[in-house]
Amino acid sequence: MAWGLGDGSGDSHVTIPAVMIEAAPDTELKEKIKRLIVDRLKLEMEPSEIGDADPLFGEGLGLDSIDALELVLGLEQEFGVKIEDEEVGAEALSSVDSLAQFVQEKARSQKASAGDRDASG
Repeated sequence: MAWGLGDGSGDSHVTIPAVMIEAAPDTELKEKIKRLIVDRLKLEMEPSEIGDADPLFGEGLGLDSIDALELVLGLEQEFGVKIEDEEVGAEALSSVDSLAQFVQEKARSQKASAGDRDASG
């Protein structure tokens, strides 16, 4: 599901450009991540019920490894960011706060890489 786009059928898909992610206020990005978690994992709760610092696995939301895979795919599709190794993934997926930080850092590094390519081209 795209954030605020499409016809509401759930069939639309838009990758949010890195520039828009970097410019998004922290709170807005966290709300988008919470919506992603609830929608992708089909949780029977409202996104607002997920605390920013709540653990997503174990004693927190109780997510498991299958949920982690689904979240990794969702992050890539919705935000255009990849979690490339297990250690980074474990840290990034620990809470909404850590996911937001990861998405913002990836967006900044992608923007910097694009700027480097533009300058050299």
